[in-house]
This record gives sequence, C-alpha cells and structure tokens, in this order.
Amino acid sequence: MQQQTVGGVDIQYFMLCKRKLWLYKKGIGMEDESDRVVQGYVLHETAYPRLGRREILIDEAFKIDAIDGDYVREVKLSSRMTEADRMQMLFYLYQLSLRGIHKKGLISYTKERRTEELELKEEDKQLMAKLIREVYAVIQQSKPPAVKKVSYCKSCAYYAFCFTKEVDGA
Repeated sequence: MQQQTVGGVDIQYFMLCKRKLWLYKKGIGMEDESDRVVQGYVLHETAYPRLGRREILIDEAFKIDAIDGDYVREVKLSSRMTEADRMQMLFYLYQLSLRGIHKKGLISYTKERRTEELELKEEDKQLMAKLIREVYAVIQQSKPPAVKKVSYCKSCAYYAFCFTKEVDGA
C-alpha cells in the first residue's frame, strides 16, 4: 500500500481532531457542505489581491496560500484555532527548509485585522518530524479515533457525521 502524503491541512486537522484527520484522509469529505469552509474559499480568493499567485503546490506534496517576499502567507478567517494554525505554518516552513528554501511565516487573521509572524527554530523542526510521524500513525489506523467532543465541534464540517446519534436523540 502506497503511503499517503501529509500536508499542512493534515497537521491542522491532527491538532484539532484526530477523528477529523482520519475521516478526511480516508476520503470522507464533508467540507463541501460547510458554510465556514465556503467562507474560507471566498476569503482565499479575495484577501490580499496584490499577492497574485495563490494556492502554490510544492512538489505535488502540499499547498501554501501565497509567497509574499521573504514570507509564506497563510490567510485565516479568525484566530479561534491559533495553535493549529501555527503548527500548519511551521509545517510549511519545515517542508520548505528541507528543500533548501528558508522563509518566515505570516498568518493573517482577516476578521481581526491581525497578523502573526513565525520563524522556524531548531526545536520546531524536531516537533514537526514528530507530528508527521503521529499523523501517519493516525491515518494508518484501521478504524477512526473515537468521538471526542471539544468546543469547536459545532462549527466543524464533520459535526453531523460524528454526532448523528446525539442529534437524532438516539
């Protein structure tokens, strides 16, 4: 069996919910039905119009939102999931560094008109290598991880999938 490639979205999903990651990597996509995901697509198309080229595919392995000079820029609706966003950006910086490209990261939270700058440090490289191994461990499981209710479940595209019994009252 060919090993799946891990991308930045996978790192973000891993940080948010291992079940969501597993479902997503198994091709169970609920994002097309999510208003929040549609908002994100529109945001990516309209935010920072001067950047030009967006959704840059690197080595058929992962996509970054944009390159802005010395920076990789990631555009987000809000900072509700800051830690997951930071890990996603560090993943991109780590992957680029493995290819000899050294950039800094900017995460732009458009609703708040705030930008966070990140630099990849040596300890971040070690953390990324560990996280990537852990992502592979989750997606190689034969069954999805158990449902674990957290604060952002209700805004997740997979909410109905995970909590159908609760919604139906069963």
